[in-house]
Amino acid sequence: MNDVSVLDAHPGFGRMFAPGRLTLGLFLPLWPYAGDMKAMAGQAEVIKRADASPLSAVWVRDVPLLDPGFGDVGQVYDPWTYLSWLAAHTKRLSLAAGSAVFTLRHPIDLAKQAASIDQLAGGRLVLGAASGDRASEFPAYGLDHTTRGERYRDAFEWFRGLTETTGPTISSALGRMGGGLDLLPKPVARRIPLLVTGSSQQKPEWIAEHADGWLVHPGSPNSIAGTDALGHKVAAWRELIPGGRFKPVATNEWLDLAEDPHAPPQSLRGGFVLRIGTQALIEQLHRWQERGINHAALGVQHGRRPAAEVVAQLIEDVVPHFPAMAGPEPEEPVW
Repeated sequence: MNDVSVLDAHPGFGRMFAPGRLTLGLFLPLWPYAGDMKAMAGQAEVIKRADASPLSAVWVRDVPLLDPGFGDVGQVYDPWTYLSWLAAHTKRLSLAAGSAVFTLRHPIDLAKQAASIDQLAGGRLVLGAASGDRASEFPAYGLDHTTRGERYRDAFEWFRGLTETTGPTISSALGRMGGGLDLLPKPVARRIPLLVTGSSQQKPEWIAEHADGWLVHPGSPNSIAGTDALGHKVAAWRELIPGGRFKPVATNEWLDLAEDPHAPPQSLRGGFVLRIGTQALIEQLHRWQERGINHAALGVQHGRRPAAEVVAQLIEDVVPHFPAMAGPEPEEPVW
């Protein structure tokens, strides 16, 4: 099943994506882990306020193990457990993973967890799918990092078969199912949107055919040339989509939001963080929208100001320019 009309009825996808429009999301955590879980307290209240706003989504990350070389623990929590908590504590926001590492876990487990969360959230799950960029994690799982591209394609096919068909027949290096077994539950809208992250070791043609959307690095958002390059990249990819169907493109940026709304964009930490005022941010987001970007996930944990204050300012000053789509209403969970 690869019918884009299925996604027309998907609450999470419909809130985030529409042709020619840009919506905004928040990457979690809102402030960083500093060696003590107690220091993470207070984020729940900010997320609940975001759920009542025109923001379209909250994003979690999949970082199984701490590699000091990366120095990044994600949101610390397991993403599936955290998504379950978010499903219970929000009603409107799309729940997005940016991204689940499809090569590190068996697709039966991925599909079971994803479909369960989608049901508990009333159809709000949107899943970024990555091949894994942290080579140090693969030996811990007993896997070869260099073969992750093939494993990714297999996992992708398994995930589709398990979540979208009854009694699937699947055979690959990951295992065999001959039609006598099935996976329950199935997703609310019969499909969980999969956004391929970066290249995931795949050719652009494969991504254009098999993905429901594409999650890409923004490049250099503090320059017009960088934004133009991103736009050209997106346009070239869309030329590869069979039948010219709409498939969204999302990107992300880590912000250090300046108190001065007119502060110009400035790259920090080697381009990893963008210091910017709200007016320049709005202008940049409009440029992304004009160049075909449909969603921007913003992270605030690396900024200098209190995250709750920054999120409140984003909701008041920036988000109204890029509100969530109306989309189908989430279903009430049956449990």
